[in-house]
Amino acid sequence: QVQLVESGGGLVQPGGSLRLSCAASGSIFSINAMGWYRQAPGKQRELVAAFASGGSTVYADSVKGRFTFSRDNDKNTAYLQMRSLKPEDTGVYYCNARGATMNRVPFGSWGQGIQVTVSS
Repeated sequence: QVQLVESGGGLVQPGGSLRLSCAASGSIFSINAMGWYRQAPGKQRELVAAFASGGSTVYADSVKGRFTFSRDNDKNTAYLQMRSLKPEDTGVYYCNARGATMNRVPFGSWGQGIQVTVSS
């Protein structure tokens, strides 16, 4: 069982910054991919940024140049630095991770989600 816990959300004014963290714990042998998704009220969950083991990082067009995904492999933790936040960035942000457990069983896990609200 692999658990993901997000932190760092909250209320911020337009133009402000937030840094989200996602810590993975449990029976982890490897993490092949991690990503951040968000869901705004009344909308479907969408990809914000994701990293795959091949080394590439992808971003939604709406966040390119403003958000930066990073990862600390030793801590099994992913970060999302968000700058120049806009009201349309408001939503619940979810962390996702895929990999293998210590028993070499593939896993795919979601965090519980964390609220980000951009408003004056």
